[in-house]
Amino acid sequence: MTAIRVGGAGFAPYEVVVGRGLLAQAGGRIAPFARGRTVIVSDETVAALHGPALKASLEAAGVATQMVTVPPGEGSKSFAELERVLDALLAIGLDRKDVVVALGGGVVGDLAGLAAALYMRGIDFVQVPTTLLAQVDSSVGGKTAIDTPRGKNLVGAFHQPRLVLADIDVLSTLPPVQLRSGWAEVLKHGLICDAEFFDWLAGDGAGGATGDPAALERAVVRSVEIKSAIVGEDERESGRRALLNLGHTFGHAVEAELGFEEAALAHGEAVALGCVLAFRYSARLGLCQPADVDLVETVIAAAGLPIRLEQAGTFEAKALLARMAGDKKAEGGRVTLVLARAIGDAFVEKTVDAADLTAFLCEQGAA
Repeated sequence: MTAIRVGGAGFAPYEVVVGRGLLAQAGGRIAPFARGRTVIVSDETVAALHGPALKASLEAAGVATQMVTVPPGEGSKSFAELERVLDALLAIGLDRKDVVVALGGGVVGDLAGLAAALYMRGIDFVQVPTTLLAQVDSSVGGKTAIDTPRGKNLVGAFHQPRLVLADIDVLSTLPPVQLRSGWAEVLKHGLICDAEFFDWLAGDGAGGATGDPAALERAVVRSVEIKSAIVGEDERESGRRALLNLGHTFGHAVEAELGFEEAALAHGEAVALGCVLAFRYSARLGLCQPADVDLVETVIAAAGLPIRLEQAGTFEAKALLARMAGDKKAEGGRVTLVLARAIGDAFVEKTVDAADLTAFLCEQGAA
């Protein structure tokens, strides 16, 4: 079991605890923050799988607990579901001493976190992520948001959790596509700033992509260490934190064109494809070596993740570019990309040429 401290100038420090059997320990770990009651927010699928164990653990620790569920899937990151969750919290009568517990993947974490940020201008919440993607990425760092028809995560707030409990055991219930989706974010962490970690993921650690618990635990710990260090320096994404968006500008554009349909393309699959496109575009600009692109493609493909635009669907270059220009990282309508000089050496580029990017997307198979 490993506890990683996340802290920065703008927020109170908290721990991300990574290990096995944490769900059974959750009550004792959450109780110090729950001065009144807790409400578990989960999706219907996760609530059936892990809700009883979490609720029993909390109640055994003397914490009164109720549960609010939402439908599974990205569609729950919406104004409608946010309103429904907030109304449920009001109906229960939570006050500022109470705690929201997010039990689920990134959708639940984002939705419950935003509800906690808005409720009575902000109450405490705890993340209990149940997907690999949420454990290594969305549960850490305080980003909360919902989607709109105009784009992903465009309405949200920074609201840091009081605690994150990443139980490796719950990952055994994930469908293979969700495990691979999370693995994409693990690979991303190596690509942005840790070439040695990426090499381990490509070799001895590769079994994590198919569920090896020991590899998963090490991968989650190192990913959280990388993200916590970056978040501690730059909570509001005004500088270095933007590196964590490697692959996301391309990926979000593809997701938006597909209507955020997880059945068509999971978020991590979009990120994996986006990382490949970012490295290919970096090579096109003469920033990184073709050998790096080849290795990135090989490792991502070996994990069962997409590396070609056609694997996700059929797209128009102008439509993708418009999505990228509307991304929340764009400035003045200009596309901002995270590019790479090498594996483990990513940087933010704010002067992307739209015409050249359009030509690149056409080369990658967009019409």
